[in-house]
Amino acid sequence: MSDIHPRLFLISPIIEDADSFLLQLQKALSGGRIDCLLLRFASKDEHELKRMVQILAPVAQASEVAVLVEASTDTRFAARSGVDGVHIRYEKSALEEALEAQKPDRIVGVAGLKSRDDAMNAGELGADYLMFGEPYPDGALPDFETVLERASWWAEVFSTPCVAYAPTLENVTALAKAKIEFIGLENAVWQSLTGEEYAIKNALDRIAAAIAA
Repeated sequence: MSDIHPRLFLISPIIEDADSFLLQLQKALSGGRIDCLLLRFASKDEHELKRMVQILAPVAQASEVAVLVEASTDTRFAARSGVDGVHIRYEKSALEEALEAQKPDRIVGVAGLKSRDDAMNAGELGADYLMFGEPYPDGALPDFETVLERASWWAEVFSTPCVAYAPTLENVTALAKAKIEFIGLENAVWQSLTGEEYAIKNALDRIAAAIAA
């Protein structure tokens, strides 16, 4: 664990208009190093999804950011759209399907883990990362201290990386001190009153300070 340097995993809002979101994305990328970007879209039309991915993904990939797409139904879309991987809600059959469609060339990550057993099963099946603490489908957030405990347990015991969701920039400090591999940011960036660039800089400064402490 002493060699772990937490990295940023940026989660987009639900995107309806890629052209409008592009400026926000560019501002976030200008704030500093982001390792992964998860794109989420309102549309389910594959033609429209591909068009939006083609607008956004190359911008992030040019900054050496791995781009993932959230897959609600068709886990093969990532392979057809040229992104780096797919992000799914955990179900054993869905994860197995995604692994078969994406591996070994692309990343497969899972969220929606309801228990430690779910997490261990996903890891054993071969997920590339597990996400803890993301908002529930109704938008409510789990208790952050519980998320911190679960992510710390996973990072301490297992080799598969995990992403811990930080609802606020202040939460980044606790996750960085726990040496979680990836810190997930969403509204803390897109709804920041000081702008996306500053939010990313602030998160990276918090990580650096926690590692140095």
